[in-house]
Amino acid sequence: MTPGRSVKAPREVAPPPSAAADDQLKTTRDRILDVSLDLFLEKGYDKTSLREIAEQLGFSKAALYYHFASKEDIFKALHNRLHALSLNNLSHLGDQTLTLRSWATLLDGFIDMIPANRKLLAMRERNRAAFDSLHDTLHKKDREDLDERLRSSFSDAALPVEQRIRMAFALSGVTGALIFSDESFQGLSDEELVREMKDRVHDALGVGPDPD
Repeated sequence: MTPGRSVKAPREVAPPPSAAADDQLKTTRDRILDVSLDLFLEKGYDKTSLREIAEQLGFSKAALYYHFASKEDIFKALHNRLHALSLNNLSHLGDQTLTLRSWATLLDGFIDMIPANRKLLAMRERNRAAFDSLHDTLHKKDREDLDERLRSSFSDAALPVEQRIRMAFALSGVTGALIFSDESFQGLSDEELVREMKDRVHDALGVGPDPD
């Protein structure tokens, strides 16, 4: 040992977080998103403050910052939830020639997501301008790719024009119903809404229910 030079004690390495700690972190993050979703739906994104979100949770703002650096980050996380639903349902669009049956199956997948996401869909409509701006910023390439896939499907000369028009009408009907699924159809249960939407999609496409 060199004279006059102190020896540093070995630095303690923090143990990796336990599975329970990871679960708690996820639970807290989800609670923040759920409370924020309610406030953004009730008051709007612009009129909701981080202080209000923290107070609803019984947190300090400092504790909230541990999970999200800003209100915009919370909004981005909610936006990403919705974006993932669309992307997952349409990720294989264009990989194979569409039929009226396969298009019905694809749209049925969109409709099946409604029960678990009616509030999120309503919040998106309540804050449409903010959502659209964020979507253009975060997912411009994904959006352009999806638009191109849809254009390619609807302009595929290998498909009869009647089929392509039916497909476009059915898609427009589903997206329109998704926009108003919470406000306009509050009197319908989840099961009734899903059943009615699927029936109308199949009517538009001229196909019956999917065979079991």
